[in-house]
Amino acid sequence: MGWEYISFEDAVAKGGLRMTVVSNVPSPWGEAAKGIFHIKGLDWSAVRLDPSNQALVEWSQSASAPSVVFENEPGRSGWKDILLLAERLAPAPSLLPAGSADRALALEWAQRLCGEDGLGWSRRLWLTHLGLKGEGGFAEPVAQYLAQKYGYSEQAGRAARGAVIEILNGFATRLSAQQAKGSDYFFECGVTAVDVYAATFAALVQPLPDEVCPMRPATRAAFCDVDEETRTAAAPLLVHRDLMYERWLEPVLRL
Repeated sequence: MGWEYISFEDAVAKGGLRMTVVSNVPSPWGEAAKGIFHIKGLDWSAVRLDPSNQALVEWSQSASAPSVVFENEPGRSGWKDILLLAERLAPAPSLLPAGSADRALALEWAQRLCGEDGLGWSRRLWLTHLGLKGEGGFAEPVAQYLAQKYGYSEQAGRAARGAVIEILNGFATRLSAQQAKGSDYFFECGVTAVDVYAATFAALVQPLPDEVCPMRPATRAAFCDVDEETRTAAAPLLVHRDLMYERWLEPVLRL
């Protein structure tokens, strides 16, 4: 079980499970997919995203990463599609609860992290807003690019901070309730994809230390640009993140 970086040309020829990844950034969506593959013991190959490579974009069917291609099947770039593919390729251990009600709830919690208007989306929007205003966040060229790509508006940018704090508080409440039941995870059945997503999306408010997650200083500074209220709201999620990397996820990130 493992993975390696290979060229786009080699990825096309190799077949199997392949995924495009962003270079030098702990993209929560990509790191979550890596974590899911790791827990399930799936072998796969990583291809660094190059949006200017039209052949790669057509092959992966996405100008963003991650996008997962399995054999000759169409590329999958949605977090849910990637998770369900992994569940099909390696049914055990399952990263979704067995019961239909808990399964639906797990996907709902995952949406709050990974989906549109979720934690990742809102935090990216917040950092874009700060960058465009010259108040921190992403460097202005990055902020301009992301604003155009994801449909930024000043109204949405201003609202993003509140959305981030609300989502973080919701996860903190859930974790506290689970701990009262004797569980370290979001569901009593054990570790699920929600735990993986929570661990990787925590990077958006505090990345792992540089010795285990080397990244560009400017990107680290942007991700760490949080106020005290956000830092307090994120604290339980960060404790959970550390537990997940200790027990389940690769301890050193290869970006």
